[in-house]
Parts: sequence; structure tokens; C-alpha cells
Amino acid sequence: MICNSSPRSLLGAVLTLGLLAVLPVGAESGSVSEEEPQYGGTLNVATPSRAMSALSWDPADWNWKQNHDTGMYFEQLFAADLDKSTKKGGPYPFTMQAFLPADAIRGELAETWEWEHPLTLAIRLRRGVMIPDKPGVMKGRELVADDVVFSFERQKASPKIIATYFDHVERVVARDDHTVVFEFNEFNAEWDYRFGYGYYSGIMPRELGEVDVKDWRNAVGSGPFKLDDYVEGNSQKYVRNPDYWDRETLAGKPREIPFIDRLVYRIIKSEATALSALRVGKLDLMEAVRWMFIDHLKKTTPELKWNRWLSTNGTFMSMRVDRKPFDDVRVRRAMNLAVNQPEIVEIFYGGHAELFAYPQKPDFVGYYEPLEDMPPSVQELFGYNPEKAKKLLAEAGYPDGFTFKTQVNAIDESLMDLVPLLADYFSKIGVTMEIEPLEYAAYLSAMTTRTHEAGYLAQSGHVNPTTTLRKNFLTGQQWNMAQYSNPDVDERILEMLRSRDVEKRQTLARGITIQMLDEAPHLWLPIQYVYTAWWPWLKNYNGEIRAGAQRPGPIYARLWIDQEMKEEMGFD
Repeated sequence: MICNSSPRSLLGAVLTLGLLAVLPVGAESGSVSEEEPQYGGTLNVATPSRAMSALSWDPADWNWKQNHDTGMYFEQLFAADLDKSTKKGGPYPFTMQAFLPADAIRGELAETWEWEHPLTLAIRLRRGVMIPDKPGVMKGRELVADDVVFSFERQKASPKIIATYFDHVERVVARDDHTVVFEFNEFNAEWDYRFGYGYYSGIMPRELGEVDVKDWRNAVGSGPFKLDDYVEGNSQKYVRNPDYWDRETLAGKPREIPFIDRLVYRIIKSEATALSALRVGKLDLMEAVRWMFIDHLKKTTPELKWNRWLSTNGTFMSMRVDRKPFDDVRVRRAMNLAVNQPEIVEIFYGGHAELFAYPQKPDFVGYYEPLEDMPPSVQELFGYNPEKAKKLLAEAGYPDGFTFKTQVNAIDESLMDLVPLLADYFSKIGVTMEIEPLEYAAYLSAMTTRTHEAGYLAQSGHVNPTTTLRKNFLTGQQWNMAQYSNPDVDERILEMLRSRDVEKRQTLARGITIQMLDEAPHLWLPIQYVYTAWWPWLKNYNGEIRAGAQRPGPIYARLWIDQEMKEEMGFD
């Protein structure tokens, strides 16, 4: 369809709601509870991916949502050190998508690790980590090094593997039952992320090699929960693993976890339905609430507690540089200049956004460079200059503009709200954008098979300071939506990944980021703030949502429900 809706009509609808009050930055302060933890109860959650059912239960399918769904029962070598969380007086809110600074990592299945040689990493596993019985799949037993080797080799052999992802690993071997050795052929700065706490790092029991891993009924692992039931489009239900090895220390005393008996992901496509469920207590926790609903929720449900965090997704419209008209950098720059980004920040997002926070995120200290410190040619792209945009189009051979098609994820409310505004901006420089909303499976498939249109409106994760450049701009990468390819940039990205020197990596990353912004393979758009809301009966919590790459399992295992408080507040 062709969308010609006026941005003022959309913004006017928002203003009519009277929801433009700006909240103060930051979370309501949390602290370690001195209360006695309670065991039992059910935690009902709407996650940031609440509108989507599991994409696959098989890690070898290499989908980004894997840890969100399987990370309750598949553990990893490393995880977030939640003792460094803000609720315990630490520096980390643990809202990052897939970035753990070195001092925020702890061993999960790994007890210790050391470099025995510049290219040899030895990891010693915890003893006594048990995988529970799974009738028809396996008998309960201890997790051992052969399971780690099996998991790695199965991932590496998958036909769906991301190109170059494990090229730095020569082999992985089990030295003994509790020692795994990674032998590298070259150093990779992302070694701890790639198969330590990343998207494709879950450790599976070897017995899963004999069954259909795609069938959720076969799910089993050493994690804090067991997958108990799955109804597509409705819910994912997990139950407590009574044999889980880890502990949560409260007031100096280690406690068995998980505290809750059941964990339920509520799959809710409708934003209005999810908000209603939160208000009436059917949800204990809603991890991602858009800014426009905050003021209303604060008035109608003042008991809720809040945390604010800058979205871990970049928002942009990818422009395929391998197709006309976007093979010309003048056209791509014109598209950026045509959009009034400061207006989007102030009016569309009501001030709840940052003008520039992608591809690097402000939290990536040393890698992120503020916009005001960048060259004028980059700063220009975040302003508004439709007259210059028209001039660039004329120079590129499009004095009367052009028509192009953009695909968008139909279930992403924020993108669907934004797209008519962009269409209106483009119309002012003579460009017509035809909008094609797609259900997520078709939308994702179009991109991964490289059959997507010249325009592709997306929200894609920052991940971490180096991956954000590799996945978006390295030739041939699956998430390189613009099909950008430059041998010089490729070599600089690889040099960045090979470097052991952190300062050198940061310098390279800043330089690559400037070049990518300047060449504009994407229409760079503001990054919004997102809010997490939870009821006060949810204890030992302060807004944490990820303990690794999209993986919340270790966080949920440490929460408990104050049943008495919940009943006193009129909920059962």
C-alpha cells in the first residue's frame, strides 16, 4: 500500500491522549531485600518479545530469539554476575541486549578459566551440575565436558550458521570430564560472547542428538527451570527445577533457587491487551512499555514500580546499496536529510528518545562517540534540510524523485506508528514510499534470504560494541540488511576483532562507525527509551531483564512473589 498519512494527524492523536509528560531518567532505586524469601507461586511475564511465539526450540536454527525461550533450561559457560546489579549496589542495570563488560561476567557452567597459551583457553566446569530425568529422552546425570563439545560442534555444523562466526576456533576438546579446551587459530575479541554467553551458546545434553530438538516436548537442560507446556500464540510455561545447583545469597545466607514454582511467558500480540493484563494484576511484570502509556499507567495504577532504559534496538530504514536508487550515496544522504529527526524526538517520542544512539550505544564506553564530536558531514544527517535533499536527488539524476517499496514488521507497534510519518517526510522531496507490512516470519525470511525490498524498516539489536559493526556492515553477514560491501571496511572490522588491545579496538570501532554513518546505508532514526513495570509484590527485583544475550532465566530464578502483599492489594 502507499501511505500518505500526515505526521500531524498521527502526532495529534498522541497529543489528544494527554500522555506527553516526560518522566525523570532512571529507575526507582532498588536494594537487596532484607525480607525472608518466599517459595512458591507463579510469575507471569510479558517480555520485550511478548508478541512472538518461539521461533524455534532448536539452537542449531540460529535464530536471535533462542535464549529468550531456551535460556530457562539451557545454561551457558558464562552469565551476568547479578551480584553487580544496581539492586545490590553495583553499577549494572542488566538491561543490555547482549553485552557484558568483563567485570560483569561470572562463570555459570564454567567454574574457572585461563589462557594456557595465547590461543588456548582452558575452561574448568562446575562439578555436580545435574541434568534432570526426561522420560523418553534421557536419564538424569551430571553435565560434563563432552556435552559442551557436542553443543559447540552441533552449532558449528549447522547449515544455518552465521558466516565466519566460529572461524577463529580450530577445535574444542574435552581434556577430562570437567575440563574443556578451546584451541583458536586466531584471537577474536568476542571469544567470551561468541560461545560463552551469546545467542548461540546454550549447552545441551548429548542425548538431544538422538531426538527431535525442534519438539518442545523433548526440551531438557541443567538450568533453573524446565519447559512444561507450550501453546503457540498463547503461552510458554516453565516449572521449577528442584535439582538446580545455583544459590542466591541474601543477608549473607545462600538460598536454594528458583524461589517461584512456575514461570509463564504470556504471548500477547495486542499492546492494549497486555497493558490491561498488567493493570488488573494478570501480569506481575511487563518488561517493555512504550513511553506514550507511562503517564496514564502512573495515574490509573500508581502502585506499579518502574525502570527506564534506552532501547537496545537501533531503529533505521535499511537502503539496499546493491539496488537503484540507493546505490548512490547522494540519494541515501538525501533520505536522511528529508527526515526531521529532532521533531521525531520531541513530538513523536515526547522527548523519550535520543537523537543518536546507533550503531553504537552510549553505554559502550570507549566505543561510543557523541554526535557533537563527529565530523560536520555526520552531524548534518541528524538535522533537517529538505532543500539540500532535493538538490542531492537532482545531482543523482532524480530531480522528480522516485518510488520505492519498504517492508515493515506488522506486529511491531512502534514501527507501524512511525512509518506513515516517514512517508510524509519523503513526499516533501518528491519520493513516494510504498509500505508493505509483513507478518514477522515472512518479514524475517525476506531479510535472511536477501529477497527483501530496497527499503526495509527495522529494529535491530546493538548487541555489543564490535558485533554491531560486524553484523551490519561486514560483507555477506546475515544481518547486513543494506548489502553493504567495502573491502577496506571489511579488513578494518576484522582487524578490530583480532586485536587484543582494547584501546586499539575502540579507536578502530569509532573510525568505522563514523565512516558508516557518513556513507548512510541506513536512514538513521532516533532511539527511544523503554520502560519496565512491575507490581511491588515482586521481590528481589529492580528492572533487570537480561543476564546475557536476550537471556532472562537467571534473573527470574532469583525473584519471589510476596503472596501476602498480593492478597492484601486485592489480587489472588
